[in-house]
Amino acid sequence: MDIWSKKKRSAVMAKIRSKDTKPEWIVRRYLFSRGYRYRKNVRGLPGTPDIVLRKYGIVIFIHGCFWHGHEVDGTMPHTNTDFWRKKIERNKQRDERNKEELKKMGWQVMTVWECQLKPAVRQQTLLEIEYHVNHSYLERFKPKPSKPYIIEETSSDVAAEGEVEYDAPSFILDK
Repeated sequence: MDIWSKKKRSAVMAKIRSKDTKPEWIVRRYLFSRGYRYRKNVRGLPGTPDIVLRKYGIVIFIHGCFWHGHEVDGTMPHTNTDFWRKKIERNKQRDERNKEELKKMGWQVMTVWECQLKPAVRQQTLLEIEYHVNHSYLERFKPKPSKPYIIEETSSDVAAEGEVEYDAPSFILDK
């Protein structure tokens, strides 16, 4: 049984935002303060990612634990449970489909959960986000391994001097 009337519940649910949530603000302010520039809520990409760091090839989704079915911190309402279970399962399937499409397009996908931005663990989470952004950026420019260069010796004739001893120059040795 719900503690509010249907009208009050509808008003409360209508106030829940899909953009510019507090967890998004926390991550965006941190990234901006560290010098990262980004676009927010890019509609042209699958799933409309919350933050897009184009230069780094990364998209960041900031998920609410309830709405996206976080196993660690998500809870299920005691009323209308069947409806909510189906809805959250559809959200999870949609999230996975969007992430796969983004990966096929060459994007690195990062998901930050609302519970990871609670004050007790917030700083650690923000540092990990920054680490992954920098790490993936450096990986993009890492030289690709090529075939090793092999020199085949065809003859045993080597043109080199025998062992010669040289006197060390006096300017190298301080006595």
